[in-house]
Amino acid sequence: MDKAWLRQYPDYVPHEINPEVFESVVEIFEKSALKFADKPAFYHSGTELSYKALDSLSRNMAAYLQQVLSLKPGDRLAIMLPNLLQFPVVLFAAMRAGLVVVTINPQYTARELEYQLKDADVKALVILSDALPVYLQVNCRVSVDYIIVSMPDDLAAEKLQPAKSLPSLENANALRSVFNEGERLEFNPPSVSRNDIVFLQYTGGTSGISKGAVLTHGNIVANLEQLYSFLRPAYVEGENIIISALPLYHIFGLTVNCLNCVKVGGLNVLISNPRDMPALVTELKQWKFTDITGVNTLYNGLLNTPGFSELDFSALRLSVGGGMPILESIAARWHEVTGCVLLQGYGLSETSPAISVDPYETQSFSGNVGLPLPSTDISIRDEFGEQLPAGEAGELCIKGPQVMSDYWQQPEATREAMTEDGYFKTGDIAVIDANGYIHIVDRKKDIIIVSGFNVYPNEVELVASNCPGIFECACVGVPDERCGEAVKLFVVKDPDSHIDKNQIIAFCQTGLTRYKIPKYVEFVDNIPKSAVGKVLRRLLRDV
Repeated sequence: MDKAWLRQYPDYVPHEINPEVFESVVEIFEKSALKFADKPAFYHSGTELSYKALDSLSRNMAAYLQQVLSLKPGDRLAIMLPNLLQFPVVLFAAMRAGLVVVTINPQYTARELEYQLKDADVKALVILSDALPVYLQVNCRVSVDYIIVSMPDDLAAEKLQPAKSLPSLENANALRSVFNEGERLEFNPPSVSRNDIVFLQYTGGTSGISKGAVLTHGNIVANLEQLYSFLRPAYVEGENIIISALPLYHIFGLTVNCLNCVKVGGLNVLISNPRDMPALVTELKQWKFTDITGVNTLYNGLLNTPGFSELDFSALRLSVGGGMPILESIAARWHEVTGCVLLQGYGLSETSPAISVDPYETQSFSGNVGLPLPSTDISIRDEFGEQLPAGEAGELCIKGPQVMSDYWQQPEATREAMTEDGYFKTGDIAVIDANGYIHIVDRKKDIIIVSGFNVYPNEVELVASNCPGIFECACVGVPDERCGEAVKLFVVKDPDSHIDKNQIIAFCQTGLTRYKIPKYVEFVDNIPKSAVGKVLRRLLRDV
């Protein structure tokens, strides 16, 4: 495929990055910790953690993991924490000890937790005290050797306080005790190279079965370099302040927020509960933030929260949306209110995650997901694996230094995910236009087939969401005797809206071909979403 996107790169963006500029993520962290020692690295609920403190605490914990728990490089350590200050401390401690990090959603059910702990063969688990009852339900069925329990306020005080009492678990210790004990221990840094695994990032992938994407230090270093080189004007060393409302246990927040900001010596403002929009707006009032990332749900929620439009946006220079399509109406309002164009990006857990993003100089919302990042090659393939020309829709396949090495202990799934010539099959249907911009049409598995015609849910939702009285919506295919499948639209009304099903269908008729128009409309109180706000259509199919 003609790499038309390279002709659209701004002058400062290289066609290729050097993926070996750093040997590991550990090297990036340690250089930033030294260079920006006195600057704040992370902030949460009134407490600030400097790079110097982050360096010290993570060293102490790494020593404990090494000397007391006898964990070896390559062992898996799971982090089951929300966006609290202890998350980055544990993260960098594990990396410095040469361990493989497995991030786990602290809201997981016992079934989900048990599966991930077993599949990754986790040796040590750092878990929030609030989530401990869930672990206790599976404790007898998993072989985790060590449990480290974190209280929500572990790093809220200037000095670490004595650990609170823990449930009667023989292999459990308090995170505060770990920090205190580690301070007295010697730390012997292991050799960590770009080929070593740094994350097992669990994802449903294209099949829906949870798999651990094996990401190496080299994968993450490359993606950080790609992002930095492509969005370079947005970064000023030691000055960026990024709002981290995305959970750090998700690859988007982990790489784009946490690690990317540390690389440039910036400050991550951690938000534990972004669903509490009034509290989030109150927090934002304290900052002249420069960066914010999120999904459509977050931006929509902020724009509809009283007080948001009165905030100081004078320092804001980078707003990035991903994880799900950004609606044009939301992007337009965001630009109007903040004065900052909402750039859309695209990525997957298997790609560390960033594949593409709008150029920094973009003047208005594009509706696409931008240009492939430097050193990234893309190919659009048909169902037989044959490459399609620009302008035709097919499965988006990608090759680059940010692509995972494999799925953890699943060689067959790995083979199915790769083309014979080494491209990763994303499972997304896309079109590449003549200028090299990527337009995501939909997930391959979400296509609705009505009388032999393909219907893409994103298109239906885009049209329906502009109907007055609709707050948000999502659609799926449902069995239909006449058409094979029919379109079913789930709708959350605006407060005080009295819109009915017939009005919604009539509105859709103005913008959609007949076979794309929803046959069924169901009103619901909310649309099910993942931790980062992505619509979970599989749950809607069961409604």
